Amino acid sequence: MGLKRWIRHGWHAMGADGRWLDGAARERLRARIACSEAGHRGEIRLCIERALPATALRAGCPPRQRAAQLFGELGVWDTEERCGVLVYLLLAERAIEVVADRGITRVVPPSEWETLVGALSAQLRAREREAGLLAAIDTLDTLLRRHFPATAPTNPNELPDEPVLR
Repeated sequence: MGLKRWIRHGWHAMGADGRWLDGAARERLRARIACSEAGHRGEIRLCIERALPATALRAGCPPRQRAAQLFGELGVWDTEERCGVLVYLLLAERAIEVVADRGITRVVPPSEWETLVGALSAQLRAREREAGLLAAIDTLDTLLRRHFPATAPTNPNELPDEPVLR
């Protein structure tokens, strides 16, 4: 594993959560996720990680593998209808991964995820962090409402709505 990767992750690890996304923006993201989930049976989690932990770096963990690991750790896989989705950002590598549970991958083609990642990536490059994340949530909302519409007046919230910042 390259020294540059270690330095990049070390540099990002020293950052503060509020520097990349302040508390007010995190609250607006939480509210958008909560509002979205009221209209469908899916569960959305957002995880933003500044840098990989040293153990993952030592193991040469790629962003996709880390996203899959967090998918499990955050319990996204443990929803009633297997319709959880994780949007994962690894800031040190400028990586975006979307991991969806089985129920979703059966009905949503990979091209939909690629479109979401491309749009989010463009907005992040333009330094439109909050707008890009809100748009990603809106895209997920559209997909989940199409394939997993709410069937009862109240939809149980199976997972926390707050973005996870590490």
